Parts: sequence; C-alpha cells; structure tokens
Amino acid sequence: MIARRMLLVLALCSAFGACTDRTAPVQVGKGALADSADQVLFHIKTVLTDRGLLRAELEADSAFFFDDNTRIELTKVKTTFFKSTGERSSVLTSREGTYNTRLQETEARGDVVVVSNEGKRLETSQLKYQQAQNEISSDSAFVLTEVGKRLAGVGFVSDPDMRNVRVKNVTTGGGTFTLPGQ
Repeated sequence: MIARRMLLVLALCSAFGACTDRTAPVQVGKGALADSADQVLFHIKTVLTDRGLLRAELEADSAFFFDDNTRIELTKVKTTFFKSTGERSSVLTSREGTYNTRLQETEARGDVVVVSNEGKRLETSQLKYQQAQNEISSDSAFVLTEVGKRLAGVGFVSDPDMRNVRVKNVTTGGGTFTLPGQ
C-alpha cells in the first residue's frame, strides 16, 4: 500500500514537474586558501603576548589555518599595539597577512597603514611584526608622516608607536625629520 502511494507520488511529480528544481544552483567562488586550509574561522580576535605581557590584539575577517595551526593566513587585518603600561600605542591595518605562531611573527601585506596615538602615519606595502622584540620592520618602500614632517625611504625598523625609527635608505621631503642617533 505504501509502495503504491510512493509510486503514485513519483509519477505525478514526474508528470507535472513538481519534484524537479528548474533553477540553476548558486555557484559560490572558492579560494585556494579555503580549499586547502586545515581550519577556517571568520571574524577572529586574539591577543599576542610575550612572557605574559600584552603586545597586540589581532583581528581579521577570515583566518585560514595551515601547517598544524602554526601558519594562519588572514584577510582584512587590524592589529592594535600596546605599550608595556597596557595603553594603546598604534593601530595597523592591511588587506591581508600571515601570523606564524611558532615564530611569533606577523606579516602584513597590501595597503599597510600604521597610525600612532600621537598622529604619526606609516604607509608601506609590506610590514613584519616580531612579538619578542616588539618591533615592526620592512624592506619595502615606505612613507612616514606627522604634522609638518615627512620621511620616505626603503627599509626601516621601529617600535610599533614609531618613536625609534631606524631607516636603511632615506629620501625626505616636506620638512625635516630628526632621526635617532644622528
């Protein structure tokens, strides 16, 4: 009896097309990261510490975990840096980045901007942050500006609030900039 009803339902569905979905399925683009990641998280927020001292707070829209969760590829990154006293010192934003949990290093890539609480603004295409040294650095071209001052060059090392900047190759414009030790 039940088998007859099932056959009748299937026959009616086939005859009238009620059981077929005529709309094409929605195609969702997949990225290579999502396809091969061990784990994928969205809207993440984590703290970066060194020997119990808060160094930074890392936020990202997406996080793709690889290599036994030691390498995390990030999109739309925001990193807030803190002084040893716990107060915020600067904020970094970038299109993407990589966090290596084993080495405790973060690399920011694409439209990297760091803005300090004092109003200094650093712009570059790539920047590395090392937690243990509490340093930001880059081998790429950069521009560092503050009120009435502009420093441009290639390659630098600095603390996250940009008080102690060491530059490899300097080209300046728009005022003077006093470099430490010179």
